[in-house]
Amino acid sequence: MQSSHTPISTWFWAAYLMTTQTPGMSAVQFQRQLGLKRYETAFQILHKLRTGMVRPERDQIGAEHPVEVDECFVGGATRGEGEGVHYKTLVVGAVEVRRREKASKRRKVYAGRLRLAVARDRSAKSLVPFVTTNVVQGAKVRTDAHDGYRDLCEIHGYTHHSLAMAGNPENAEKHLPMIHLVFSNLKTWLYGTHHGRVEPQHLQAYLNEYVFRFNRRFYPMNSFNSVLGISTRVVPPTYAQLYSGTWKHPK
Repeated sequence: MQSSHTPISTWFWAAYLMTTQTPGMSAVQFQRQLGLKRYETAFQILHKLRTGMVRPERDQIGAEHPVEVDECFVGGATRGEGEGVHYKTLVVGAVEVRRREKASKRRKVYAGRLRLAVARDRSAKSLVPFVTTNVVQGAKVRTDAHDGYRDLCEIHGYTHHSLAMAGNPENAEKHLPMIHLVFSNLKTWLYGTHHGRVEPQHLQAYLNEYVFRFNRRFYPMNSFNSVLGISTRVVPPTYAQLYSGTWKHPK
């Protein structure tokens, strides 16, 4: 907010609307809601707030619960340039699997804390650092049988359970149900709220927003205070950094 020409009341409204609207808001919706003249102003405000959705000292997950890890592709569809050609971005995710103390008619397990990040590729050099950064060493980690996770047990000390999917949806449902549900909801959110129009260079920011909402879904009224509190402790991007592509969104 410092040195901003936008009134402080607009910033507070922005934080409130962004954190209390269940599906979130696109920049177009936000511009219309607050009566802003320029789309660029709405876009910049939302991205500055997304910077405040990643707590710098946040805990690693998996200390008390098993963690499912997998990857998916999101974003641009194939443009008719042949089989195997696409413009989608690889996303890797990790989610805790928690058990309800009193299992009623609802599922006995549910998703706990979540982490998502844009990945360069499916190699061990990309996937293993994501796990070691976000998951407590020694945690129980479930993955598919992809070779990129091969070092989690012997080198990094995780209790690693892998299973070959073999194109069988039943294997995925039994072994990695929570992370697949997360990915399905993520894609629905991106296409529903943002109409799938998320540039790869900014995708991490939208993943951060999704994680922020997901991890606070049981305590939605805390979100407004959280984003304001974190925003005072982080450095947001400038307009030039956002549009030049030099800004690296926090993971």
